[in-house]
Order: sequence, then structure tokens, then C-alpha cells
Amino acid sequence: MLDYRANNTHQCDDSCPSIELHIIGLGVAEQAELGVEATRALQNSALVFGSTRQLKTVQRFLSDGQKQTELPRLSELKEQLLSIIGSNEKGDEKSSVKNKRTSSIAVLASGDPLYYGIGRWFCNQFPAACDKSQLFFYPAVSSLQAACHRLGVSLQDVEVLSLHGRPLVKLRTRLRQNQALLILTDKRSSPQALAAQCIECGYESATFTICENLGYPEEKISHYEASELLNSLTDFDPLHVTLIRPGINQGFLPEFPGIPDKHFITDSEEAGRGMISKREVRLSILSLLQVAKGDTVWDIGAGCGGVSVELAYWNPDSAVYAVEHHEERLRCLEDNRQRFGVVSNLHIVPGRAPQVLSEQPLPHKVFIGGSDGELPALLIKVWELLPEGGVLVASAVTENTKQHLFNFWQQRADVDDCIDETLQLAVSRGEPLAGQLMYRPSLAVNLYQFVKQTSLQAEKISG
Repeated sequence: MLDYRANNTHQCDDSCPSIELHIIGLGVAEQAELGVEATRALQNSALVFGSTRQLKTVQRFLSDGQKQTELPRLSELKEQLLSIIGSNEKGDEKSSVKNKRTSSIAVLASGDPLYYGIGRWFCNQFPAACDKSQLFFYPAVSSLQAACHRLGVSLQDVEVLSLHGRPLVKLRTRLRQNQALLILTDKRSSPQALAAQCIECGYESATFTICENLGYPEEKISHYEASELLNSLTDFDPLHVTLIRPGINQGFLPEFPGIPDKHFITDSEEAGRGMISKREVRLSILSLLQVAKGDTVWDIGAGCGGVSVELAYWNPDSAVYAVEHHEERLRCLEDNRQRFGVVSNLHIVPGRAPQVLSEQPLPHKVFIGGSDGELPALLIKVWELLPEGGVLVASAVTENTKQHLFNFWQQRADVDDCIDETLQLAVSRGEPLAGQLMYRPSLAVNLYQFVKQTSLQAEKISG
């Protein structure tokens, strides 16, 4: 069994702590299936953390001298580990794990610790470079792999989503037509609850396969239609994974960027109207922003959330902050946040810009769709906050706003500190009139993109 060392490039000196952390995957079986390296790491650890079920699976590997501790909440786990590390470094005679194997702690994990497991948390909390620990990982077969093998499904052909400790509506961000989803669940994301979500979103033909107690004598695999599962009174074992085959999309969730306007909840009684950027303009805004993984994005003057929702929906690993002060639009923004399931990464900021901006994480990308008369000051403020390579995109419909954006464009040209692009969109939509087709023009929208390049002027001066 190979071990994956988080700090394999780090050369420790005498100042580095001596404690090693071994994160050990247990496999999918009533008795843990450990390789030689994982077995040695476990048996050489003075302290073993794990759940009651996990500790039971490894009893045959442990000796009487090894202390076993129930795995606490992660915040408490970190405190305990740091306390042990600190005591070890000080040579504390009262250390609860003081003996010749004080330098090694094992933490039991389900399956592969670095695939939707506790391993990622350890990497974040105990980074490799000169940290207070050495990290070793020992992968094993996960419940996700086992489920695929039981069902004859290739793991690369399914999307994996963990709803463990996450909002149920997050499922909506991953439902796609004919794309199988393998779900890790908790008590709030029971198979019945998943079925209800699918039906509500228009996936009435979805089918479900529930794999319970994989690797145990009481292993059970059952199949359901969405409507059948919704009304089922079956009490599924907490130790299960669910495979969803969504089928045909007959609802409002998108398959591709450009959500139809009518699918948003707005402050207008007429579907597709109200305070949202219309689809054609919205697509151009998304393209100009070019949001990347990990970006923090501000949507200032978010309205009912057309741009914010799409940004958050298609960029699950980025954080979107939607600034809006109008009460009715704020309600619509929250409704759309829930409707499209972007509750994890779309953050609503009630209030006016620029006043509320100082309380938010600094952005990499900013879209200004509304400024409530504060556009000149807002443009300057945002530009100061953006990092090198940061992107500012703004839209204008009224002549006053267009003039403000033109003036800002001229200022940037004078100091030569950005790469810019601007375009005007004039869209006409076909509508029936007296039995005939006509095209009704919408107001033209000017879009400006500014990519901050503070080094441009310096390079010219030095050259």
C-alpha cells in the first residue's frame, strides 16, 4: 500500500515538530481492509481517533497500550491535536500519550481520505511547509467506488456530490439531463428528500438506486422511480449512498449558460420582465468577466439576481457577493438563490455601494449593473481595490450612465493602466402581433470591460 505524503518536498530541521499524523482509509467492509503500510502506521500510533463504528472495524489491529478516542467535531479535533503537539514539543510529562510512540497519531477515515473525505481538511489545517505535523495518507476503496462496482457503472461516468453537512438544495446545482449523480448524504438528504427535489425541479422521470451497508452482511441495494420513492415510508440505513439517474429535464434548471428570463422570480408580474439583466446581455457579461475557480466576485446593483445566480451556478468554487438595497428585489434575489440551489457560494449583501463594500472580501472580478447615482465614485473605489489582472465590467442604458463610463474609459486610457473592451448590444425579440411575427427592439446596452494592468505604464516609462 503506497502512502501519499503531504510534505514530501519539505526538509525538516530540528525546529520541526516530531508528531506524525496518519490518515487511514478503512475500505468498505465490516472488518477494515488495510495494506501493510497502513497496518504498520496504525499499530505504531499511540493515539487512534475514529467513530465508534470505525474503531470497531480495526480492533484486531490494536494493542492494549493504544489509546482510542471518539472522533470529535473537526473544530475540537484541531484543538486536541494542537494541544498534543504542543505538549509533545515541550516534553510535557503529563502528556496523555507520553511513551516511546508519542510521535505518531492515527485518524481513521472512510474509504479514500482525499476523495470527499477528511483528508482535505487535514491538508488545509496542517499544511506541509514547516507546519506542526507530518501528514501521511493511506487510501482504500470508498463507498462511491464500491457502489459503482456493485452496479456495473464506471466511476468516471458519474458526477459525485456530497450533501453531507450541506444544504439539500445544493443538489439543484448538479442536476443535468441524463447525467448520473452519485450522492453522499446525511439525515437531511434522505432518498425521499432527494426525490422531492428532483420532482420539484422537473425531473419527474428520475430513477434512484440506494446502496445500504456496503460491505456488511446486511448490505442491500434497492431501486425506485422518483414518484414511488417520494411516497415510500422506508427507513433507509444512515450508511448509504444514492445513485440518481435524472432522465429528461422538463423544468427550470439550466443545462448551459443563458437561463431563460422567464425562469427567474422577479419584481414584475409578467414572466421574464423586471429588474434582471436579460439573457443576451447576461451572457455577454459572463463572457467578459471570465470568472475562474476560487475568484471572489462582486455583483453591485444585483437586482433580482440574474447575473449573480448564473455566476454562482456555473462557478461553484467561486464566491459571489450580490449587493442590493431595494427590499422587493432582495426578496426576489433570495428566492432565486434558493430556486437554483446556489446557497453555498452566493452571498446576499443588503445595502448600498460603496458603503457596504468595505465589509466584504476583496474581489478579483466586479460587475456593476446598478449604482443608484454613485457610479463615478464607485468606479474609482472598485478600481483601487482590484488586484493586478482583476476585471471590472459595467453596463449602462441611460445616457448619463453611458457618459460616466465613457469618462472612466478615457481616464484609464490617459494613464494606460488597463486592457479594455467595449461593445453595444441592441437586441430585438420576435413576438406575435395580430397573427404576424414582428421584432420588438429593446433598449441598447453599453458594456465596458477593464482588465487591470498596473505594470503597463511602468514598463513604458522604464523602456
